[in-house]
Amino acid sequence: MKFEMPNNQNTIIKVIGIGGGGSNAVNHMFKQGINGVDFIICNTDQQALDISPIPTKIRLGGTLTKGLGAGANPEVGKNSAIESIEEIKNFLGNETKMIFITAGMGGGTGTGAAPIIAQAAREMGILTVGIVTIPFTFEGRRRKIQGEEGLEFLRQNVDTLLVVCNDRLREMYGNLKMSEAFAKADDILSVAAKSIAEIITVTGYINVDFEDVRTVMKDSGTALMGSAVAEGDDRAIKAVSQALSSPLLNDNDITGANYILLYITSGESEITMDEISEITDYIQNETGNTADIIWGNGSDLSLGSKIGVTIIATGFGKKEVLGYTTTQETKKVVRNLSDDVPTSITQPLTDISENTKHTSENKKETSTETEPFLKKQTEPSTFNFKEENITEPSTNTPSSEEKPNVIVFSLDDDTNEINKKREETLFKEETQPSLNEKPEEIKPIQTPVYTTKLPDEEQQKRAQERILRIKAFSLKLKSPSGLNDMEKEPAYKRKQISLNDIPHSSESNISRYTLSDENNEEKKTLLRPNNPFIHDAVD
Repeated sequence: MKFEMPNNQNTIIKVIGIGGGGSNAVNHMFKQGINGVDFIICNTDQQALDISPIPTKIRLGGTLTKGLGAGANPEVGKNSAIESIEEIKNFLGNETKMIFITAGMGGGTGTGAAPIIAQAAREMGILTVGIVTIPFTFEGRRRKIQGEEGLEFLRQNVDTLLVVCNDRLREMYGNLKMSEAFAKADDILSVAAKSIAEIITVTGYINVDFEDVRTVMKDSGTALMGSAVAEGDDRAIKAVSQALSSPLLNDNDITGANYILLYITSGESEITMDEISEITDYIQNETGNTADIIWGNGSDLSLGSKIGVTIIATGFGKKEVLGYTTTQETKKVVRNLSDDVPTSITQPLTDISENTKHTSENKKETSTETEPFLKKQTEPSTFNFKEENITEPSTNTPSSEEKPNVIVFSLDDDTNEINKKREETLFKEETQPSLNEKPEEIKPIQTPVYTTKLPDEEQQKRAQERILRIKAFSLKLKSPSGLNDMEKEPAYKRKQISLNDIPHSSESNISRYTLSDENNEEKKTLLRPNNPFIHDAVD
């Protein structure tokens, strides 16, 4: 009797799509085809499972959700994955060495179930790679916050995490239709999974095996990946530069990466050694000459004269390269009046105040002892002066007998006189201005006010034109080709200024003829052909 071993053995690489976004991405991969990979989709929505062409399907949380979905609640997705985790482990089995988990963050099933499935696979010793998307801004603030929380939880349970920011797709590809935008996101997820999987499954001339990939991706945290195809002159530099500007990089550079997995494919026009040197030198310059490059070379006749470059950068240490800014909310503290809240008691500074009081009292005592004391005079002091005889001019009124007067001075009288004088002066100063006199009126200088207020429609029109102009300019700067075009195009052409029939700089409009007065008897004014101030031979 003869026995033949079955050829359809289980593959070591599995691609699992979780939730609506992950299932759509896996459906797209299944239609495109990836060599040596098994596909599976997990969802709480039975309708989405029914329309999928994937043969292997698992309904999460059969008793919890009854196939009706998670209702955009990550907690329901998490509990559904916990309920069906044994079924997923049985599917993975003992032969699986690597899995790709694709999901869209922000919803219910993908956000909640993906970290649970990743944790179970990692506990089984499987190399786990997460490829997820961050929602668009227009999808809402709640969905974005849920996506960030789920992404952080997933990052703790995978070996390598690749993040695709949907807003970056809008920046690079412009105002796409809704179906085209989500299809572009699915396409990028499939390119990422296909590039990594076929590095292992497709045999190359310089082969990269599974252990090479494990070395690069095991416990590496967040990874950066890019893939591009180029042809023509400088195809090597074009391919590697376009790969590093891939949407998977999320505006981040690969500076500080410890490991670089590089895979180069070529078609009929095989890649040369100089081109390989250009690619590796370019990558080392971008990383800062700190990366250990593991590279391989394969052949794909469908490329023709093109070459393909796939780059995976890992090992960034503590550098966070998720490609988005997390929104940190300020936590509100709500307290009830009935709650017992411990109050912090601060002791008053009694010692210092008492010390200051004692010192002030001591100062008062010492001051009373040392200061000279002036006794109060009870009786007014009298001063006697000899009065001189003063002859006054004679007047018509009869004068009485003049008797010597005794002038008595006292301290109280002096103060009263001084106060009276002050009051008089103040009163006089107040009564000086007369009522008849009118102050001069100061006329304000009237300056003309010029207003350049435009109508509301014109302002809105100009604002809209400015926004469109800024958007177009930013879209050009985001793409490498647009930046090169702007550098090559002169500024006056970008401003749409036409410069036609402009004389050359060598041509001169200055006449060489001058008028001069001759010093002769006739005193004629002559026209001289040569200008003495303009000389042909300049020093």
